[in-house]
Amino acid sequence: MNWSSDYSRSLGLAAPVEVSGVGLHSGATCCVQLRPSQTKGFFVGFLDEPHAPLVPLHPAQVRDTRLCTALNLNGRPLATVEHLLAALLGCGLTHVEIWLDGHEVPLLDGSALPWVEAMAATGLVDLGPRPSLQEVAAPITLQQGDSFVMACPAERPLLSAAIEFPQAAIGRQLFSLVLTPEAFVREIAPARTFGFRDQVDQLRAAGLIQGGGLDNALVCDGDQWLNPPLRFADEPVRHKLLDLIGDLALVGLPCAQVMAFRGSHSLHTQLAAALAAAPSCLTALSGGQELTNVA
Repeated sequence: MNWSSDYSRSLGLAAPVEVSGVGLHSGATCCVQLRPSQTKGFFVGFLDEPHAPLVPLHPAQVRDTRLCTALNLNGRPLATVEHLLAALLGCGLTHVEIWLDGHEVPLLDGSALPWVEAMAATGLVDLGPRPSLQEVAAPITLQQGDSFVMACPAERPLLSAAIEFPQAAIGRQLFSLVLTPEAFVREIAPARTFGFRDQVDQLRAAGLIQGGGLDNALVCDGDQWLNPPLRFADEPVRHKLLDLIGDLALVGLPCAQVMAFRGSHSLHTQLAAALAAAPSCLTALSGGQELTNVA
């Protein structure tokens, strides 16, 4: 499939597509159906409540950011949304319904690539010109300890991430790119989530990463990886950018220079909330409710 070189068009799915897999933290199998939509935005529905109103995504729904982004959708939890949302936003989708039969989005191979491949297989529909991306009128900076994320005015979406870990296999890494659908698919979507061998037992005892394994996450053990080869020499920092894109999908892709240093889901989603509250945000009407730049 030929992916676009910009975000100038509104895109939807040509047909529904279904993907199933295991959730990273719950270990439970979940089915996700992506369906075409006539309304701009990313909307979530649950298969056991087919007649309930669809829920538009928004940063205010974030309820937890420990090792994933988890939402509260009108009282229903939904965890680990970031990889799917990164695929939707990164590939330029603007009109999508997300239907689930569980409370966690499947991890699949730990990257956004399986979602990209599923959408490519079903095909995309051009829905006409896309409204201009949200502009950032003034710099926004958020900081937690030695970590920070910032968004500055720019003429195009330029994303950068830097990470720093004591483990020699990772060390210091920096990656930056002008974001386009084509660049996302080639440079970001294949990057897998990663973790550390010495944290596995503690996290599992805390009820986390029940579905994690060497087939869906890179595992670092000091100066080596337990499951090489890496898809990129700097795969960890590229995955950090994937997470950032997925968290920004809660508000929409800004036309800005966005930089995350030692970023986290907490900082990413706080930035999304700040963008949603910014005076320059675009608005869209959906189901009689005013939304802030949903997608």
